[in-house]
This record gives sequence, C-alpha cells and structure tokens, in this order.
Amino acid sequence: MDGGSGMKKILVVDDERHIVRLIQVNLERQGYQVVTAHDGKEALEKVASEKPDLVVLDVMMPYMDGFEVLRHLRRDPETAELPVIMLTAKAQDMDVFRGYQEGVDMYLTKPFNPQELLAFVRRIFRARETGEDGESRYQL
Repeated sequence: MDGGSGMKKILVVDDERHIVRLIQVNLERQGYQVVTAHDGKEALEKVASEKPDLVVLDVMMPYMDGFEVLRHLRRDPETAELPVIMLTAKAQDMDVFRGYQEGVDMYLTKPFNPQELLAFVRRIFRARETGEDGESRYQL
C-alpha cells in the first residue's frame, strides 16, 4: 500500500488544522508521504482513494468520530489490518480501553510530543516489516 513510490503513505485525520499541519511537517521531514483529512467522512474517502500504509486518527471530529471511522476500517476486509494510531484529548481510562477494544494499534494523548508520534510510527512499520504484528496490538 505504498502508492508505488516506495515511500510509506500516512493519512493524518484531525479537524484541528494546526494539529494536522504539525504532524504533516514532522512526518514529511522523516521521508513519509502525507495525505490529510479533516473529518471522519473525508477520512474514509481518503482511505479508499489513497490506500495509506497507516492512519493517524483523532477521536473528536465532526460528522463521524474516530471510533466510528475505526469501526468502519476494522469491518472492511480491505482495511481490517490497516494500522491506526489514535490521537485524543480524552485521556480517561475508559476511552483508552474503548480504543483498544475497537482495534486501535496505539493511543496518543494530546498534547503530545511529535517525537513520540514518530517513534510510534516507526515502531508500527518496523513490526509490520519484521512480521511481529501477529497476535497482539502494539501497546506501550
């Protein structure tokens, strides 16, 4: 799913444009190709059209929240194994638990350090490339 360029493609989804830009700049500096969306509906459209290798997904968004987007992704055989890092300002244990129940790979609470996000991204890709993603999600 790398778009044929050899470069990993990451979809960044958040309704806060400054967050999207911050993430985009940091990922592009590391050599990733970045596609963006600003709500859940647009996210699903971009997943279908762009075929990203990973999704960075906010929870609280208009039209369709991140949990609903994640459910759609996990139900579709084409995207059931697509890695998802969820970003949220909601740090309550139940929200984190819900994210893992829904199939999120990693959970990052806002405000976050961009270096931490980059470490999560590298960890997911490294695990996928070495085949370590079999029986459990990537939890820190």
